[in-house]
Amino acid sequence: MYADGVFEGGGVKGIGLIGAVSCLEDNGYKWMNLAGTSSGAIVAALLAAGYSGKELKNIIDSVDYSALLDKHILNRIPIIGDILCVLFQYGIYNGDKIEKWISELLKRKGRTKFKDVSLNGKSRLKIIASDVTRKEMIIIPDELSIYGIDPMEFDIAKAVRMSISIPFFFKPVILNSSMGKSYIVDGGVSSNFPVWIFDVDGMPRWPTFGIKLNKDDINNSNKENDVITFASDIIDTMVNRREDYFVRDKDLMRIVSIPTMNVKTREFNISKEKSKMLYDSGYNSARKFLDSFSFETYVKMHGAISKI
Repeated sequence: MYADGVFEGGGVKGIGLIGAVSCLEDNGYKWMNLAGTSSGAIVAALLAAGYSGKELKNIIDSVDYSALLDKHILNRIPIIGDILCVLFQYGIYNGDKIEKWISELLKRKGRTKFKDVSLNGKSRLKIIASDVTRKEMIIIPDELSIYGIDPMEFDIAKAVRMSISIPFFFKPVILNSSMGKSYIVDGGVSSNFPVWIFDVDGMPRWPTFGIKLNKDDINNSNKENDVITFASDIIDTMVNRREDYFVRDKDLMRIVSIPTMNVKTREFNISKEKSKMLYDSGYNSARKFLDSFSFETYVKMHGAISKI
């Protein structure tokens, strides 16, 4: 059976999303439309390009996340290096290595632009980012025409790079257009879990599954006490509170909720053991979800969860 997938952002915790994907695929689901924010955008983009959950599992087992963090020369300055990076480029890390990594993975499947993942001229992939200059959410590629950009010719890896730009952690992407210069950051600032994005009026042909990461990393005993962590925590708090408000009770029947084992969003030095725990948590959460999921019930309830 086909399904649409919407993947929440959560940095390194996104490993749990891949576990849920693998379980859903093992139970016969095939992906049609896909959307995601931040790490969820990475998962959505790679699935849209043709990767399977098992292939994504192999990728996360082999990647060194800390090697994807590319620092600026200012970072070499003792004590104040990170703060200088935030002051001069608005982020500690460049984010270029992650974009290159995603680009190389997409090239292996021969799908690098939105036209490559489109059906009848409409992209099956939606990436969420935030234009902090215009103070608006951007759904990529749909809303790129506002900036005078051809949506179908836009690079998927660049869109993902925009969506993962955690404020103060990664420098923003600058988008130049007829409207001027816009700073694009993490989609989570505007919508970390757009479970509504594929809702339609009328009866759906297949379900939309929202894959959500529980916010259970509340143990701060080992957290660094610095200005960058403090600023990032403010952003996390705003995102989590806002998104929890917009997830309606009637959406719960289509949401796979994944415990994230106290893994932190920016835990890029995650151990292999923790990574496996996260993956297993996602897989087991999806299996438990499917035990009670009924598409017939979903269709009956669709009037309560249709597009608003």
